[in-house]
Amino acid sequence: MSEFDPHLLIVDDDERIRTLLQKFLNRNGFLVTAARDAAHARRILSGLDFDLIVMDVMMPGETGISLTRSLRETSNTPILLLTARGETEDRIAGLEAGADDYLAKPFEPKELLLRINAILRRMPEAQGEEVRPKVLHLGDIRYDMERGELWRGEDLIRLTATESQLMRIFASSPGEAVSRTKLVEDLGRDRGQAQERAVDVQITRLRRKIETDPKQPRYLQTVRGAGYMLAPD
Repeated sequence: MSEFDPHLLIVDDDERIRTLLQKFLNRNGFLVTAARDAAHARRILSGLDFDLIVMDVMMPGETGISLTRSLRETSNTPILLLTARGETEDRIAGLEAGADDYLAKPFEPKELLLRINAILRRMPEAQGEEVRPKVLHLGDIRYDMERGELWRGEDLIRLTATESQLMRIFASSPGEAVSRTKLVEDLGRDRGQAQERAVDVQITRLRRKIETDPKQPRYLQTVRGAGYMLAPD
């Protein structure tokens, strides 16, 4: 994020929705590019970088969930999925694939705007001055608290916007349990069991990146009745 307007990619096979969203988001200070399906989005993404992708789940050909999973292999660009109301399985599958958030159709454009801005605020910002890094060690992984970066040796571990924010939350109070309710609030989301379940999915994905055995976590622990806790070396 800089002085330039954020550039969004809208991926939806419904031309009416694409047009409406493009006009609405343009009026609210975003640059917007639109793609009609996953294949079209792939062609656009091969030549352009975006600050955030808003993508429908159900599209002809490749689904939004499949494209999300594929993009996560090489990119940490935030992804907001649009799902059919009541399709809980799609929402959970989308989060597991690497999406940062989801919004059920039909939705109010203002709610979409709030979700987009919340995700963009969670993205780590570049440090303006050189600061001696404060580092937490998680086995062979180190977390640079100043830069919000996770490293294994010389390899940078890609984090989504939500994973990055979770690491910042846990790193701010290592050794202390953070409740699921508090995590939902700190992530800027509405309260509710669905959002707490979404946090559980994000925790599971983050564990895959920092744990030797994600099923028996050593560093990102579950504290019964209290939430989750980061336990660095």
